Amino acid sequence: MREQPEQQAPPVQRLRIRYAKRGRLRFTSHRDFSRAFERAIFRARVPMAYSSGFNPHPRISYAGAAPTGSASEAEYLEIGLAEVVDPATIHAALEEALPDGLDVVEVVVSPGGPFAELLEASRWVIDVAGSLEAAQEAVAGFLATDAVPVTRMTKKGLREFDCRAAVVSLAAVESPAGARLDLVLRHATPAVRPDDVLSGLASTTGFEAGPAPLLTRLAQGPLDVETGTVGDPLHIST
Repeated sequence: MREQPEQQAPPVQRLRIRYAKRGRLRFTSHRDFSRAFERAIFRARVPMAYSSGFNPHPRISYAGAAPTGSASEAEYLEIGLAEVVDPATIHAALEEALPDGLDVVEVVVSPGGPFAELLEASRWVIDVAGSLEAAQEAVAGFLATDAVPVTRMTKKGLREFDCRAAVVSLAAVESPAGARLDLVLRHATPAVRPDDVLSGLASTTGFEAGPAPLLTRLAQGPLDVETGTVGDPLHIST
């Protein structure tokens, strides 16, 4: 009989980490980031807790990763530690170990509970081609439509779904480059992405965002349904 592996002790502390994907590092896939992060915690000598089993791995839980190619100021993960450490120490160590463009924004002690459930919505800004007037007309036409079906290839194959239902708010505002879309998306199943909304704008109004619109997530967290704003999941008022 194969000898059973040693059981690892549970974490004595959990930390929640907000990080950003900036510049060229926005093209980092979730898998690439997870590898870079595991290398960083090793170089930084973070006292990680490990899972039990024949192949123990560091206790890292990722939540709500942005699509590859999107910049983000609001990516999150949680780590389990084998000893209690000052979050500021972990912040400084990881910031030193991670490459520029994958930047730690904040580290806090986890109060417990399922973190992913707090990530109910995201706020995005999308820099698009064309005039502000054209973008505003397209947004008005999109919001006046009850349902906007789009088709996208998913892990389960080609799927059609309504991208309009996930849009909490959408506005076209002026930007230095021309026009910018300010978008709040409710997290749904299947997940609706900002590029789905761009596809919906094109199909309903003919608006073209240009060959390479820049998508940036500014916030991710609990949704205030009365105001339509996205809160900070690291600092929840109780």
